[in-house]
Amino acid sequence: LHGGTIRAKSPGEGKGATFVVHLPLTVVHEGEPAGRVHPTHPAPAEPLPLPSLVGIRVLVVDDEPDARELIGRILSDRGAAVTTATAADEALAMVETNPPDVLVSDVGMPGVDGYQLIRKIRAKEPKGQRLPALALTAFARAEDRKRAMLAGYQQHLAKPFDAAELVLLVAALMNLT
Repeated sequence: LHGGTIRAKSPGEGKGATFVVHLPLTVVHEGEPAGRVHPTHPAPAEPLPLPSLVGIRVLVVDDEPDARELIGRILSDRGAAVTTATAADEALAMVETNPPDVLVSDVGMPGVDGYQLIRKIRAKEPKGQRLPALALTAFARAEDRKRAMLAGYQQHLAKPFDAAELVLLVAALMNLT
């Protein structure tokens, strides 16, 4: 169901075994699923008509390379021009030199976290200007959402997230929905 593969090999009886599991970052089903499908597996939903992000410059900040790549790919597939930063200090420098249209930032980063990043951005913004910002976090409780909003983010999305929801939230930040 995940679209991955499993391989197993062994040098012989009593000598152990090696199992290799490969899971893709995203699953793409073309056409109908082949073979049997578990009866509890939901029927595929109709694809949502997602808004285009063409012309939108998005800065993605995350210390995890896989997360940066996935978020960047989802947004660029909808037409956004995506740049990435691995840490808050790097992102702050990028915002000051070439401000994006939208910031998408993890909040749980080592050193300067995403909460401190957005506070620093808000402190340096000219009066009346506000960079649209989305907080990505593994913390999904109501108080975590409030903390993100109080720090200066306009939107909050819990990890793991739905790709369509990410696109819709970025579009909403740009008033495209």
